[in-house]
Amino acid sequence: MPPLPPFKLERYFARYEFNARYLLSASDCESVPLRELLALADSDSHALWENLTLGYTESAGHPALHAEVARLYETLAPDDVLVLTPEEGIFIVMSTLLSPGDHVIAIAPAYQSLAEIARSRGCTVTPWQVELEGDRWRLDLGSLARSFTPQTRLLIINFPHNPTGHLPTRAELEAILDLARQHNVFVFSDEMYRWLELDPARRLPAVCDVYEKGITLSGLSKSFALPGLRMGWLATRLPGWIDRWLAFKDYTTICHNAPSEILALMALRAKETLLARNLAIVRANLTHAESFFADYPTLFKWLTPEGGSIAFPCWLGPGRIDDVCQQIVEEQGVMIVPASMFDYAGQHFRVGLGRRNFPEALAQLRIGLTRFVPPTE
Repeated sequence: MPPLPPFKLERYFARYEFNARYLLSASDCESVPLRELLALADSDSHALWENLTLGYTESAGHPALHAEVARLYETLAPDDVLVLTPEEGIFIVMSTLLSPGDHVIAIAPAYQSLAEIARSRGCTVTPWQVELEGDRWRLDLGSLARSFTPQTRLLIINFPHNPTGHLPTRAELEAILDLARQHNVFVFSDEMYRWLELDPARRLPAVCDVYEKGITLSGLSKSFALPGLRMGWLATRLPGWIDRWLAFKDYTTICHNAPSEILALMALRAKETLLARNLAIVRANLTHAESFFADYPTLFKWLTPEGGSIAFPCWLGPGRIDDVCQQIVEEQGVMIVPASMFDYAGQHFRVGLGRRNFPEALAQLRIGLTRFVPPTE
């Protein structure tokens, strides 16, 4: 089987995340301070925190945490959930579900491991591209339909989509799942940005709730603004698969960080407060972004996202976007992730809308852009 290649996006962040003054491309929301989370705790989770001992935890996750995760879904019981680190969930599912010679269809561009782990298992991976049509991103269902083969075992989707912020309609999701059902394939749905829809009425149902062979990946890193907890979960109604993943997990993390489990329990019980906080930050920054990019119509094509804390505008100015990003981080201390980090050939770059210092980052970017054009045209 082919070895795993370097993870481009993660190596890029390793280089700049803790050195650049501003992260214009961060995918998460402003991290919640511990004191704020503790202040939101109910009496039960606060007591668990105060009496916490730092021993081993249950491999499957704290029973109370399982129950809270299950409440996020319409059809799941606590036993339909496996608590783990989000990246670990991708690795475990791909390692147990796929075999050499299988065919996988994966949405693209996307977080690299969603497709790369399948390739490392000896699978053929067909990208299903999110395409730009005018000023909006779209998915071609005809292209998806033509991608299925007799060897197709898995379809990988991600909504709201990272890095574009695209969100299909409910009818489009149902059409996607109908195609999967016709070909009897599993669907792995990365839902890390669910609950950050700019219009909550457009929120899609969780795939684990509406598709019998659906597997949902979610967690607290993005929508809940708690990436430091390293807490996520797999959710499915597929019989027997939670036990299979739990057995595989004995070879990865075995069990969880005890403080993170209790803090995650607090977060889920304070879900409405945390999500409202983060969505307010995203909406405010979206207003800043639209105003900023409108000042540079010859340099940028702004593309308004529909969900999540990210957008994927296009560079129209001179030179390669990779070189522009390099100049901006070196001279202005603003880290911008170019499309190449997602194996996307266009001149796009990711904008993160979740950080409170977003206006200051834009101000620094404005200074860097004077080399290309005056700020008012």
